[in-house]
Amino acid sequence: MLVIPAIDLKGGKCVRLKQGRMEDADVFGDDPVAMAKRWQDAGAQRLHLVDLDGAFAGEPRHLEVVAQIIRACPELELELGGGIRTMPTLETYLEIGLHLAIIGTAAVKDPAFVVEACDRFPNRIIVGLDARDGMVATHGWDDVSQVSAIECAQRFADAGVSAIIFTDIARDGMRAGVNVEATAELAEAAGIPVIASGGVHTMDDIRACKAQSHRGISGVITGRAIYEGTLDLAEAQALALAP
Repeated sequence: MLVIPAIDLKGGKCVRLKQGRMEDADVFGDDPVAMAKRWQDAGAQRLHLVDLDGAFAGEPRHLEVVAQIIRACPELELELGGGIRTMPTLETYLEIGLHLAIIGTAAVKDPAFVVEACDRFPNRIIVGLDARDGMVATHGWDDVSQVSAIECAQRFADAGVSAIIFTDIARDGMRAGVNVEATAELAEAAGIPVIASGGVHTMDDIRACKAQSHRGISGVITGRAIYEGTLDLAEAQALALAP
């Protein structure tokens, strides 16, 4: 199981939101490249990037920053979401060296896009499902759909996505603990590895996810906890990788 540090980009800065509210952002750094190097030096194997401005605009807003991180952190596998809703955007990111592209809003609005993306770029597509009370939210979490996270995930059971990132919006940035059971249920229902996101606070959350890794939890994304120091990334990753 991987522990994946997150960098959320807003206005060129590293921020963390609370429950996805753009107006409730805490700034944790002015230099995303330096922050990425920090997590690379701490032993991270993968980095989770979110273009928050891109998620709301529907197109990339931090392309050059992402390119700089890719060049500066060759040891990191990078995944990115936020505004990837067309094939040209997807192609642009993969051409500059992004390892894994996360399709969120478009996965709900245009499932055929995910299928086409998986066909063209095998093992490089992740579906991002962000849910409020079990229902998928889109467009930077502004709109809550009438589609359940499980229903949406099952659509892609045979599409060839490499993983699903499941975020419980109510817990995101709130130090409330990971919704482990909902994450594991999603993995079992879809038959796709699921990466947990939202609510990570301490090592107890890492232990809880690892205890359910046999049900399909393949990773945990952490943001606020490693920025505020309630979780040590190196210690968490060592536990996650332990037999």
